[in-house]
Amino acid sequence: MRITFVFMLRQFFPILQWLPNYKKKYLTGDISAGVTVGIMLIPQGMAYALIAGLPPVYGLYAALVPNLVYAVTGSSRKLAVGPVALDSLIVASGLAAMKLATTSEYIGMALFLALFVGLLQLAMGFFKMGFLANFLSRPVVNGFTSAAALVIAISQLKYLLGLDFESIGTLSTLKALSYNIADTRFLDVIIGIVAIGIILGLKRINKKLPAAMFVVILGITGIYFFSNQNTDVALIGAIPQGLPHFAIHSWQGANWSLAFPTALVLAFISFAEAMTMAKAVEEKSNEYHTDANQELRALGMSNIIGSFFQSYPANAGLSRTAVNVGEGAKTGLASLISALVVGMTLLFLTPYFQYLPKAVLGAIILVAVYGLVDLKYPKALYYQRRDEFILLLVTFLTTVFIGISQGIIFGVLFSLLLLVYRTSKPHIAILGRIKGTDYFKNVNRFSDDIEITEDTLVLRFDGQLYFANIDYFKKEVYKNIQRKGKGLKYIIVNAEAINYMDSTAVSLLKQIVEDLRRQGIDLYVAGAIGPIRDILHVSGLTDLVGRDNFFVRTVEAFEYCKSKGPHTAIQRKISQETQRRSSVT
Repeated sequence: MRITFVFMLRQFFPILQWLPNYKKKYLTGDISAGVTVGIMLIPQGMAYALIAGLPPVYGLYAALVPNLVYAVTGSSRKLAVGPVALDSLIVASGLAAMKLATTSEYIGMALFLALFVGLLQLAMGFFKMGFLANFLSRPVVNGFTSAAALVIAISQLKYLLGLDFESIGTLSTLKALSYNIADTRFLDVIIGIVAIGIILGLKRINKKLPAAMFVVILGITGIYFFSNQNTDVALIGAIPQGLPHFAIHSWQGANWSLAFPTALVLAFISFAEAMTMAKAVEEKSNEYHTDANQELRALGMSNIIGSFFQSYPANAGLSRTAVNVGEGAKTGLASLISALVVGMTLLFLTPYFQYLPKAVLGAIILVAVYGLVDLKYPKALYYQRRDEFILLLVTFLTTVFIGISQGIIFGVLFSLLLLVYRTSKPHIAILGRIKGTDYFKNVNRFSDDIEITEDTLVLRFDGQLYFANIDYFKKEVYKNIQRKGKGLKYIIVNAEAINYMDSTAVSLLKQIVEDLRRQGIDLYVAGAIGPIRDILHVSGLTDLVGRDNFFVRTVEAFEYCKSKGPHTAIQRKISQETQRRSSVT
């Protein structure tokens, strides 16, 4: 009982897994990543709160408590949780549709939305709906990650150019850049380029050096001591002061119905985004396993608890996660430190961070997301798996030109479409006996070694038989019957690779068996696995085909066609054994 309780604690609170095994060598990377991400959270949080239509301070609140909760409950040790641009846009559009009368109602509904999103995610986690992440194939993850990195990079160009404009989407940002390019502040450009050069230079010297933190300190120091108040450099500006206080939500019945559509969209999309990032990070590091169900629970708890401390919906941020990984984060301690930085900043350090140039922040993000772009994998897919390359390309282009959430959705849908296409036309092999052996192999691969048999057709269907491919199976059978000619007497189906048959397949198989019998062709089945034998038995196909026409191995069916000798007792038992029940589940 005690062992079970400890196991559950470790499962629901992954900090109990990594904290007891924490190594001293992790500390430098965690501190560097935590401080740098914490610094990033300050301007990002304020900007994203404005996108959501909220006062800037609520972005800082969303960067604090959810980050702390996720550090304790998250199974991914490197995701950086806080306010996110995409989620902020969804919050803004959802709340705008509610037509709330006052600012206080708007803020209250935003906080309630975080609670609702968290409850949905927590329920999904406990009902083990994390399997939804399995639909995020590597081409989808790669295409999304590279595209999102490009989107973020484009969004940061205005900071490097010292421009100030509002835009939503990649194309609108590029258009705004072209319209405002004449207003470029060259001092911002110089600061940004120098910051990029310093980061890259320090990383070349030693990848573990806190390069981003260094340029932040250098940028603040330079502006504070060597610039005047009328400087032409775009700065972060004043940051509101004070920690969030605990507040109870207004439990009005109408809130649930108003918030449900937006909350449902946020719950699924934010989880898909977080898991896409978590899987990409896990794949690169291969240091731990990310549990999709625990990620749902962790995000849910982060939003639920955060909502009581004035946080609107929070999620894992791609740029912050990139910086977190790039700065050497190894455990959730980095998230605890970044939350501490935000808290300390709210309490004591706001007068200093207001001098941080936006160009420095843009430089940090640009260098970080550059490492997320992978060109080798798409190139390999192009030459090896063209269909998966198209999947990657669709995900990439959709994410860049339509949106991040649409990119994930289109990628998953296209993956499912590709899966259905593949299963609708699975591989079918015509087998022949290798001379002097009992091996039956694909005649196209071993044409010179196959025995010629005019009266027997042996085929293997490599996939489940169901409504989407049964017509394809039928066409292939009759096509090969015509190739064999009038001398064909026996058809042997190697069923070893068939793992399921639905009712449509069973019905059409009955028609095929009856039609072959009218043509004087006998059908034999070899190697059918237990679940298939159960289906054949309860559907009546076993009796229709003939119990003596089932064999354990293809060679036994082949020899039977020649000699018509009786089955041995063990052959009959194994080839015809079924679970004796009235239905198959």
